[in-house]
Amino acid sequence: MSTPPIHELTDRARDVFRIVVESYLDTGTPVGSRTISQISGLNLSPASIRNVMQDLEELGLLAAPHTSAGRMPTDTGLRLFVDGMMQSNAPSAEERAAIEARAGGNGPVEEALANTTAALSGLSACAGLVLVPKHEPVLRQVGFVPLSQDRALAVLVGADGSVENRVIHLPGGIDPHALQMAANYMSATLAGLTLSEARVRIERDLKQHRSALDSAAATLVERGLAVWSEDGDRRPVLIVRGQARLIDATATEDLDRVRQLLDELEGKEEIARLLDSARDGEATRVFIGSENKLFALSGSSVIAKPVRALDGRVVGVVGVIGPTRLNYARVVPMVDFTAATLARLLA
Repeated sequence: MSTPPIHELTDRARDVFRIVVESYLDTGTPVGSRTISQISGLNLSPASIRNVMQDLEELGLLAAPHTSAGRMPTDTGLRLFVDGMMQSNAPSAEERAAIEARAGGNGPVEEALANTTAALSGLSACAGLVLVPKHEPVLRQVGFVPLSQDRALAVLVGADGSVENRVIHLPGGIDPHALQMAANYMSATLAGLTLSEARVRIERDLKQHRSALDSAAATLVERGLAVWSEDGDRRPVLIVRGQARLIDATATEDLDRVRQLLDELEGKEEIARLLDSARDGEATRVFIGSENKLFALSGSSVIAKPVRALDGRVVGVVGVIGPTRLNYARVVPMVDFTAATLARLLA
């Protein structure tokens, strides 16, 4: 039987369903009819509540674990709740300040991203995730350090103070003078350009014989840029923080699920693909449990929001991952706010 829209449920069924879901998200344990009759103010007997819960179970919205007489929402039920019943709670002033403070450092962008992700993890009690394209630095200085007769270390210093190293293979018979000539040329000619801009400039200058480089130094220049350009084409950067928060008080009851989730977090390529699928939407995406085959075994949920620059470009995705028993009403707006904060940082 297909799941009915929320408006097709009776008022009584909606009330019971909402109480079961909210209680389960709060406690992590199945909810019984007697508990509902005591806390809900519905003025219904436990027997009447049991009948309603049975109807909701037949609709696929609730399930009864074999070890308990209570009910808990299914993934389908959680989807119906998140899409049709949830009332979001905006982050408090303290939570907003904590996220903004971690994003506002003066260090490299990657450090700010990691700090912001850690803050989101702490506030949401989930693991924080952020996916950003491989950062293409603006060049400030380039150097070559000989390592052996056939290898050298190419050192790139970005305008933001970042430093990256790559090992390159040297052409046969090259001398230290060619290394210094190549480094001087790149630092003087390419400063202020991105890698892609620098590559276009070098190809044009060498093709038109406008540089004073000899053939050996020209080869070094080309090889030095190539190793960075190739690396920049690889998969985006995925930062994960707060995995330990997934081992909460209820984790001891289901260690297999927690182990499975931690194993899934090790497979960053799969997580990156899932987050990347949220790039095209405007709104926050919520992936619940078995809706995504990646988390079908661990029973986990992911909340993700694209990060957009001022011109509308998607510059990353931010989110959290945790058990399906998340406080969606609190965490979804928190992810929204973090995405907005990162958009200002990455713009």
